[in-house]
Amino acid sequence: MHADELTERFREKFHMPPRVFIAPGRVNLIGEHLDYNDGFVLPCAIEFSTRAAVGPRSDQKLVLRSAEFAEPFEFDLSSLPRKPLGTWSDYVLGVAIMLRQAGHLPHGANLLVHGEVPIGAGLSSSAAIEVATALALLSLTKAKLPLPEIAKLCQRAENEFVGARVGIMDQFVSCLGKAGHALLLDCRSLDFELVPLPEQVKLVICNTMVKHELSGGEYNRRREECEEGVRILSKSIPGIRALRDVTPQQLLAAVNAIPPVIYKRCLHVVEEIQRVLQAVDCLRSGNLDEMGLLMSASHRSLRDLYEVSCGELDAMVEAADGLPGYYGGRMTGGGFGGCTINLVAFEHSEAFRESIAERYRERTGISPEIYVCSSADGAHVELRTTAV
Repeated sequence: MHADELTERFREKFHMPPRVFIAPGRVNLIGEHLDYNDGFVLPCAIEFSTRAAVGPRSDQKLVLRSAEFAEPFEFDLSSLPRKPLGTWSDYVLGVAIMLRQAGHLPHGANLLVHGEVPIGAGLSSSAAIEVATALALLSLTKAKLPLPEIAKLCQRAENEFVGARVGIMDQFVSCLGKAGHALLLDCRSLDFELVPLPEQVKLVICNTMVKHELSGGEYNRRREECEEGVRILSKSIPGIRALRDVTPQQLLAAVNAIPPVIYKRCLHVVEEIQRVLQAVDCLRSGNLDEMGLLMSASHRSLRDLYEVSCGELDAMVEAADGLPGYYGGRMTGGGFGGCTINLVAFEHSEAFRESIAERYRERTGISPEIYVCSSADGAHVELRTTAV
């Protein structure tokens, strides 16, 4: 659904013209589970996006509608829920609560959202709706927040209201991504650099069509395991704040002091940070073969050390091996289902799409969805629509 159709639906529901804002999902090329360890990540914004159409109200009501879900929601800004409701509205509510606490939401609003980022696929549909909502609601005020601040506000909404202890990566690249580029993000300082993607490759995202229910609790548990690793390591490495501060040599020296499972989690993080920095050099030099090897090593680490893969993800990665034009691939996102990301030569991308789908179907009996993508621009207002 494009902005003009969403505009028309908004007019029908609320009898006023909206502004429409768009925020993309993301795929992470390499650097998984590093953002909450203060590491480096290398995501891209992608062409799947969420749109939010917004109009002002003169009262204190926040009225929410979705193009995908029938259930409407209406809240009073003076008494917003303190706990999540377990519906799509939680991501909007969390952002509204953070804006309200910051003094940036003095009046009510009508909001209609439409999402095309596949839910549960690990492509950050949650960040897309959060960022689109934040831009939409802020447009009704005089507040001018820089995009990095908007990203941090949306992260707080997911951490503190929704209850998912996500890092900053998803919201940041949804705000600041750029077409034709990946974004190297230092998750501690929030310094970032746009890294051009070679024109001869496509991003092929392969959706396993499974999402195992244990993923939410396991995600938080991995974060706790990393924090435990830091607590243990800080006894012998004074001054460390996160696993980002630990070298491979320091970790190896402490192997006997760390429980085996915690050591595996730490080893993934420490080695994955090195892979991210090497991957940036590969993209800059156009060494796609080496980039592919790094992605494959990342998947093995996520499977064997961090233990967030699953049979279907492994089957999808294995199904890509040997296909023409394939440089490398890995699981992407939190894990336990969702998608793999593959770098594929432009001229082979369509044949790759067909072949990997057939191979995966033969191995699992599941029909996957395969998306041939390019990187996209970050969140912005869609100027084709009528302003409020």
